[in-house]
Amino acid sequence: MIPRIRCVLAVSALFASPALLAQGAYPVKPIRVIIPITVGAGVDLVVRKAGEELLARLGQPLIVENRAGGGMVIAAEACAKAAPDGYTLCSLSPDATSVAPHIFNKLPYDPEKDLRPIVNMFFLLEGMFAKSTLPVKSMKELVAYEQARPGTLNFGTLGPGSNSDMNRQDLNQILKTGFVGIPYKGGNLVINALVAGEIDLGKIGAYNALGPIKAGKVNLLAIAGSKRSPVIPDVPTFAELGIDPGARAWWGILGPGGLPDPIVRRLNNEFVQLFRDPKFSAFIDSLIVEVATGTPEEFAAFLRQDREAAGQRVRKYNIPKE
Repeated sequence: MIPRIRCVLAVSALFASPALLAQGAYPVKPIRVIIPITVGAGVDLVVRKAGEELLARLGQPLIVENRAGGGMVIAAEACAKAAPDGYTLCSLSPDATSVAPHIFNKLPYDPEKDLRPIVNMFFLLEGMFAKSTLPVKSMKELVAYEQARPGTLNFGTLGPGSNSDMNRQDLNQILKTGFVGIPYKGGNLVINALVAGEIDLGKIGAYNALGPIKAGKVNLLAIAGSKRSPVIPDVPTFAELGIDPGARAWWGILGPGGLPDPIVRRLNNEFVQLFRDPKFSAFIDSLIVEVATGTPEEFAAFLRQDREAAGQRVRKYNIPKE
């Protein structure tokens, strides 16, 4: 009878629920983190750095997997359909969780049910960039230049219907301009295009362009935020200029729906503690972003509000569903 009992216990262990398994040691193997944009983009740098710092605490590495394209839906779907065991996570932004439900007829996941919020990491401080050869040094000069040549300036975005493209439309409405959207798969690619002179403008996270800013390869005309960044103190905020900068972009960590509470709590705690660490906090400040960490419940509530706001903007600009 003893062997049979042992066999039954072994089989039972194999089919134990994720919640029960979560009570044991976690993690016991590397954790995959899917990112919906290209290698070298700001959030890619943050997650890789976080993985380095969390290795000692988690005992396992974070393995970044970049899946760019599809309006960030490809990466979000892979995350949503992964096993809810804590070994597949994703770092997502408004495009995948807030905007996508309003612009895709058949979204292959339900952001509310299929993605479990773990922690919001940071808000981007987005800047208005111009290529270095464009003869403008301020937002006032930019508006005057465009209005004298309506519809001639190209504006890099993450594609039609993206949060960044709606920001372009916001600016066109507020400034009475006609910036033309050009799609790219990541903010760093927008910066590369600006440096190369392929496009004229872009409004993206300033952390994508620290090197080019310092080297004078792009001009930063204004930046989002309640106050000027100490990293670039000469650059005025949109608020100073009386300009609404549009919806705030953010990057958070999520997992598949059904991810057990103990795993969510463990991961949330580790990320919150990391972002409060003075050394890592200094790294974050150097990237010109604003820390946004909190509880999973706070992140979930924020996502619901952000999704509703995105829906209002989609309807405002009559963005057709795909």
